[in-house]
Amino acid sequence: MTETGAPPAHSRLPAGTTCWVLTNGMAGFESQVLGVAEALGLAPEVKRVSPAPPFKWMAPWGPAQPNEAVAPPWPDLLIASGRQSIPYARMIGRKSGGRTFTAILQDPRVDPAKFDFVWAPAHDRLTGPNVLSTAVSPHRLTRERLAREATHFEPQVAHLPHPRVAVLIGGTNAVYRLTEEVAARLGKDLAAIADKGAGLMVTPSRRTGEKQTQILMETLKDKPALVWDGTGANPYFGFLGQADAVIVTCDSVNMVGEAAFTGKPVHVVELEGGSPKFRRFLDAIYATGAARPFRGELESWVYEPLNATEEIADAIAARFAAKRAQSKKG
Repeated sequence: MTETGAPPAHSRLPAGTTCWVLTNGMAGFESQVLGVAEALGLAPEVKRVSPAPPFKWMAPWGPAQPNEAVAPPWPDLLIASGRQSIPYARMIGRKSGGRTFTAILQDPRVDPAKFDFVWAPAHDRLTGPNVLSTAVSPHRLTRERLAREATHFEPQVAHLPHPRVAVLIGGTNAVYRLTEEVAARLGKDLAAIADKGAGLMVTPSRRTGEKQTQILMETLKDKPALVWDGTGANPYFGFLGQADAVIVTCDSVNMVGEAAFTGKPVHVVELEGGSPKFRRFLDAIYATGAARPFRGELESWVYEPLNATEEIADAIAARFAAKRAQSKKG
């Protein structure tokens, strides 16, 4: 499947640079590759691959299954993410004679030296001369989008007092559990914050759970709080744009990272469970000063907003230019 990404902003790369972004179509991967391409000022072609067995099973180590959408002419720049994309990235690098600059987001699970550039989150502990690591992940969030979404949702939250707190609720995943008991405790903590004068903007997710969401809604029904019921436009970015502070559950690296992009104090609710990798992520983001564990109280502090998207785009642009200069010399 092929689509075209957003219109380009000011490009960091030469005029006419062609770009593909390649994933298996999962929203998390696609948001990251599109965010970086857009930060580079490019309008990429969106390529999605879904190899069938046995190619699916052999990824990322095996060959790429033939795909009519992944064919010449090869792009100047390929940005790929996800295990299923790696065989195609290797193939494109090889068939283009090395002309295509291959950039991989996330640990490719093969030698990073096979590509021109690799970004991996710091908690993956991937190293190499062409590897960049950051505490948070890239995304499509921009200052302009935050401002636009904040304006769009202002009428819905105009009745809420300041400080306004965006409450981003994830849910149970492979390593964390958001139980009904945890939801009840969190609801009481949020109610107490509201009783002290804060306005709450709460957005559950699909993983939160029906009963858990109902507990939160019931606990906050008489408070200065707006809890999204899942209908209409998703207010997630609007709430972030309106927020004076953020409370976010720990189960999503992307949610925590997007919260830290706002420059507003980020309070992280650590759920039951966990893993060494998530522990490393949380400790790393606490070390940046952007976030602190949520202890039932709102705190106030100042930090430099985290923006891995721009850092990754800068690194790709620099390496892309260096490769082009080297090829001209050769």
